[in-house]
Amino acid sequence: MYDRPSATQLVAAVRDFLEKVAQPQLSGHSAFHARVAANALAIVERELALAAEQDAAERERLCALLGSDGPLEAQNRELCRAIRTGEIALETPGLFEHLRATTLAKLAVDQPGYSGYKRALEKSK
Repeated sequence: MYDRPSATQLVAAVRDFLEKVAQPQLSGHSAFHARVAANALAIVERELALAAEQDAAERERLCALLGSDGPLEAQNRELCRAIRTGEIALETPGLFEHLRATTLAKLAVDQPGYSGYKRALEKSK
């Protein structure tokens, strides 16, 4: 439906410009802010690439845990309510696995270079 370049390509182009052209010419706070902006765009790139698959997997896990379907945000609210009221506890089959998978999915977008994330992935193999 959309013409080229795609949103992912546009974000990548701006990030590339910041990292390779702008940042090397800057110093001090300006260089720092360019680096922060490039990192933010890298997060957006990863989210664009991974969100649909991650959201679908999360919804599937939540459906299994809660026994009902619905929008992801509503399912997460329901899970929080069930945990808060004691209806669901860490001993509930599938809860730990869901929380771990959800955390790893978030780290894949936010901090894929984080050493704890890399160790957790290694343990998953």
